[in-house]
Amino acid sequence: MLIALVCLAGILILTLGVGGAAYRRDLHCAYCRIGERGKIIASPFGAIQFLDGGTGPAVLVIHGSGGGYDQGELIAQSILGMGNAFHWIAPSRFGYLKSALPEKARWDDQAGAYISLLDHLKITRVAVVAMSHGGPSALLFCVLHPDRVSSLTLLSCGVVASSNAAQSHANRKGDLLRLIYQYDLFYWLISKLLRRQFLAMIGAPESVAAKLTPRQRQDISRLIDYMNPVAPRAAGVAFDNAAALPGDRIAAIKTPTLIIHARDDSLQLYHNAEFAAATIPGAKLISYERGGHVVTLVEQAQIQSIVQRHILDHEATSSLSLALSEKVRFE
Repeated sequence: MLIALVCLAGILILTLGVGGAAYRRDLHCAYCRIGERGKIIASPFGAIQFLDGGTGPAVLVIHGSGGGYDQGELIAQSILGMGNAFHWIAPSRFGYLKSALPEKARWDDQAGAYISLLDHLKITRVAVVAMSHGGPSALLFCVLHPDRVSSLTLLSCGVVASSNAAQSHANRKGDLLRLIYQYDLFYWLISKLLRRQFLAMIGAPESVAAKLTPRQRQDISRLIDYMNPVAPRAAGVAFDNAAALPGDRIAAIKTPTLIIHARDDSLQLYHNAEFAAATIPGAKLISYERGGHVVTLVEQAQIQSIVQRHILDHEATSSLSLALSEKVRFE
């Protein structure tokens, strides 16, 4: 009811012209932003759009729902830093922006698309950093192509289905977000006029929102604003909410795995982290009491340091193992 009233008020504002000018300006800028950047390659899975930057160890950055290569770039900046210490590669997943959504697609297929992208870039092995609903394809990438991954980092990721009451509530949030993400105007109105409520909807409870610093608010606002325009992301959001989570299949993962999750995340619930930590051999779980689904921004400095160390430690080990195997092969 509240959302309906806000939309009616928003339509009135747009009709009067004041809000209409702001909406047209914001959406024009958003469409220009996603149109000016992003490279596209052909693959057996259709078009793959991506952006990359930096130098150093290669890191595949996999965005969450409502994202695209642009959200992947934000994650790279937040977690890997603004410098050139890493070569980050941020694809738009199936159905996001200009990446295709194959018929009857599965997360296994998305993992195959990552291989096509890495082969195009002539990259043998990568660290993988996944956010939220980027988790399922990242996990299956490690299951299906272990030789291509040096390490895995899961940031507030979805992993396994659940039938408990809290999960049902989170699923209802997901269904509502899927509706909102279908329409540019709907999303723009909700994110502008109901910012605090929208934060709660994407997994940042009131207890987190009330204590955000000005810098954290700025970073979260940028994340929300970068989801504009949502219409070119709608097919991807629908796929995210329909495809089955990997569940027990992740027991096959041998990749060194780091899991970071907040206990008060109300969108991707904490049981996902507990399940992953208990199921992936040798996985390391780092928990935060508060931070919700935006814990990576709330605890950015510490998480950035932890993730970078995880990547570099295992990249060095992976490089040594690869060099030794090559030596044995040629001897």
